[in-house]
Amino acid sequence: MGGRNIGDEYFGATDGVLFADLDVLAVGGIVNEVSADFDRYWASVSAYPVAQLLAPVPAARLDDLATDSASIEASPAAAAYVRAMREQPFVRDLLAGTLPLTWAPARMVSDDPAKAQGQATPDGLLAHQLAAIIGTPEKELDLVSPYFVPGAQGTEAFAAMARQGVKLRVLTNALEATDVPVVHSGYARRRKDLLEAGVRLYEMRSNSHHSGRPEGKPLFGSSGSSLHAKTFGVDRTRAFIGSFNFDPRSANLNTELGFVIDSPELASRISEAFDTTIPDSAYEVGLAPEGGLYWLERRDGRTIRHDTEPGTGLLKRLAIRLMSWLPIEPLL
Repeated sequence: MGGRNIGDEYFGATDGVLFADLDVLAVGGIVNEVSADFDRYWASVSAYPVAQLLAPVPAARLDDLATDSASIEASPAAAAYVRAMREQPFVRDLLAGTLPLTWAPARMVSDDPAKAQGQATPDGLLAHQLAAIIGTPEKELDLVSPYFVPGAQGTEAFAAMARQGVKLRVLTNALEATDVPVVHSGYARRRKDLLEAGVRLYEMRSNSHHSGRPEGKPLFGSSGSSLHAKTFGVDRTRAFIGSFNFDPRSANLNTELGFVIDSPELASRISEAFDTTIPDSAYEVGLAPEGGLYWLERRDGRTIRHDTEPGTGLLKRLAIRLMSWLPIEPLL
């Protein structure tokens, strides 16, 4: 369960852009909930048989596909990838039946597939379910979202929590690392308001090499050049892991799902990453007294200050500024 897409760049199988992601392996009764939700989507009016959309494939094309698949399977790159997978401690422990598990109550939340038809009721939306289950954080909220677009309403909600003494920290992609720059524009227009409210903002650097946890086991990925994990921890007692981004698309357009896990251990690991390793792999955004933004980069024991968005050119920054002025935030 998580927000990982099915593609080479999401599984460390490419030399191009890699995405740092986060999943959980679930066992027990909740697996039946996931299966039932799959069936709910499969049987919904939002799902169409592929035969209604595509023409039948000629037999020769299938033969070509089989030939290409066999060639890829026999390639040195595939052999190296399979070997690397077999050497992963997670895979070894899983196959040996010795994988250590964290036992905790978990609840599945998901959008009603009728959302794709614009017909879902409010209580059928994941955002509504999350709010009902999690409630209002009392002490701290640590949030990780690659596409973070809080909008005016979300920004005010974060500000209200901060005024009540809740510590809020957010990790999202830096402009140099995001794969969807137009979405970054929706986040960029809210940065000053969030910082003024007391929210701490971290932006994942491109080609970062943080370990995720002090002992070196990755939490959000160690070689990703773009953040893709979607998770948050509440009061170091509850955690959410799934596909939901904090942006209008996830809230209003996409159908999303995830787990709310009552686990102080997992929630604390998210917070500990903010305490220890995230500052070494991300820029921390600051607000100067004169009102401008700056970015702090911690590298090799030094702190480097950037007064413009790091790793970007003037034209890219101007394009983001222009897009942040356009009335497109509800579409991001």
